[in-house]
Amino acid sequence: MRSLLRQMLRALAGKKQESTAAIIDSQSVKADATVGAATRGYDAGKKINGRKRHIAVDTPGLLLTVLVTAASVNNDAGRDLLEQLRAEHHRITLLWADGDYTGWLVAFAHAVLALTLTVVKRSDDTKGFVVLARRWVVERSFSRLIRARRLARDYETRIDSAEAMAWWAASIPATRHPPPGPLRSTGTPPRQAVRSLNRPGRPSVNQPRSTNRFALNRAACSLAGIYFN
Repeated sequence: MRSLLRQMLRALAGKKQESTAAIIDSQSVKADATVGAATRGYDAGKKINGRKRHIAVDTPGLLLTVLVTAASVNNDAGRDLLEQLRAEHHRITLLWADGDYTGWLVAFAHAVLALTLTVVKRSDDTKGFVVLARRWVVERSFSRLIRARRLARDYETRIDSAEAMAWWAASIPATRHPPPGPLRSTGTPPRQAVRSLNRPGRPSVNQPRSTNRFALNRAACSLAGIYFN
């Protein structure tokens, strides 16, 4: 279902269903007391004790894969993320990343996974806020994830639950705000086309917004593998 939603949103944006390029990055978040010591760590660079979310997104910013580790894990998690991305998305050949993915990981991606990993660095002479090419897409995806209160910090005891919550949070803005682009040949507006995936039939124009929002959140949960009884 996650792949179906992403393919439909890419089609609405006038892109091919499968991406050939992606942007990767990681984000450290504090962990709650419910997170055990075995799955948490200390990120010395960010001075955060908790977990780290490693994600890959396509060029419109749609989530391709997510990997949650202890915050102390660095290059090893980057290797695992690239291997998972290659296994799930065979057409991807080009990646952009920040300076944390330099060194042997670039050579590993090229020699073993047939991926071209391009590092986008910030200039040493630059002062203040600067939008970095390609990297701003994944930063925007992180900002959308962190808007979910459940992801403000990591509350999940299990790693797979933390990854499922990331998928859930990424599905909500994807269904509410489809990427801009040309309409399909059917002429269906993007918002109605996305809602048609979430529930049978087209939602009534007289239906309360709260009911529509609940339907979208419920569909996002199902896309992430979280089901209601």
